[in-house]
Amino acid sequence: MSESTERLRVLTAGILSLILLVGIARFAYTPLLPIMQQEAGLGIYDAGLLATINYIGYLCGAIIASQISSMILKDKLYRLGLVVAVLTTIGMGLTTNVWLWSILRFLAGLSSAAGLLLASALIMNWLIRNDHRSELGIHFSGLGLGIAFAAIAVEILHRYFDWDQQWFILSAIGVLILIPAWRWLPPPDTSAVTRSGSAMVDNPPGPAFMRLFMISYFCAGIGYVVSATFIVAIVNKLPGLEGKGAWTFMVLGLAAAPACIIWDLIARRIGDIDALILAGLIQIVGIMLPILVPGFAMAILGAAMFGGTFIGIVSLVLTMAGRYYPTRPAKMMGKMTVSYGLAQIVGPMIVGLMAQQSGDYSNGLYLAAGAMVVSVLVMLPLRKMA
Repeated sequence: MSESTERLRVLTAGILSLILLVGIARFAYTPLLPIMQQEAGLGIYDAGLLATINYIGYLCGAIIASQISSMILKDKLYRLGLVVAVLTTIGMGLTTNVWLWSILRFLAGLSSAAGLLLASALIMNWLIRNDHRSELGIHFSGLGLGIAFAAIAVEILHRYFDWDQQWFILSAIGVLILIPAWRWLPPPDTSAVTRSGSAMVDNPPGPAFMRLFMISYFCAGIGYVVSATFIVAIVNKLPGLEGKGAWTFMVLGLAAAPACIIWDLIARRIGDIDALILAGLIQIVGIMLPILVPGFAMAILGAAMFGGTFIGIVSLVLTMAGRYYPTRPAKMMGKMTVSYGLAQIVGPMIVGLMAQQSGDYSNGLYLAAGAMVVSVLVMLPLRKMA
């Protein structure tokens, strides 16, 4: 097999893993949420609770990933995550018990860490070891493709199938995706040098940089989670946009698909930190557009701006983490994701309580935008520290 073919197979395995572990197992819940509220009796508070529990699972996965040094163990857990993702997706259609749903959402969140952290770490290690450019933009395009796939699939399926049947169909598709995601990612090489013989040496950042970086990423997590979880329900409640929420989620995913590659190119020109600041500023506008300028066109534009930036922020941060720790990429990736994950627990809980008072989730967008403003401000001192 040629070097370029092998690289393509490895990156494709990563993309497919994210479509399954994040797009299906984790984010199919977002477009299915209003359908489950209508057909399965899912309450408005329980909907937010399930999102929170999903992020708790993701946080636990991030903590586990940050503590694992063995690339062999990372590889085994990655493959276990693929199986768990399929099983939890099947399980969502087998019950209407909120407690069982909670367990399934927790396990789905746990498995999503296998795609976002373990697969990312394995692929970053493989790229560096094989003397390829240490960028994860192509890999993280799977996030956007997964979100778009989930939105498109539900938009089509809900016309012909009940909520539970949609979970079963998504599970069957997940099985098909699992096979190449499993087979095309090779077992990790554990030697201390690259293919060309260069030594792989960790070069971690200083503690002050890490503290500010984690605070900024925490705030970015608040900005991300509110829109990503509730965008369908929020848009459906806006005047004149009833039933249009799924379209905004689809656009969000389609905008996210090429965004990581684009942000890699931007970061090459202006640097990683400046690229993160620019992405944060654009995301603030994208979050607020549907409320400040009502209408379907602005909701779509806002979704595109949000989708094209949140994924770029995740990709740039985790790529930076992988470069600081080439021999054990998941170490800093896990720490950053714990910060991001804590935000993803706090955010839905706050928005769920706000929604109980107001009857909808739209006030959460102000919270998300405010958090992103803080994220950008905290990022500014890092320009001199990087």
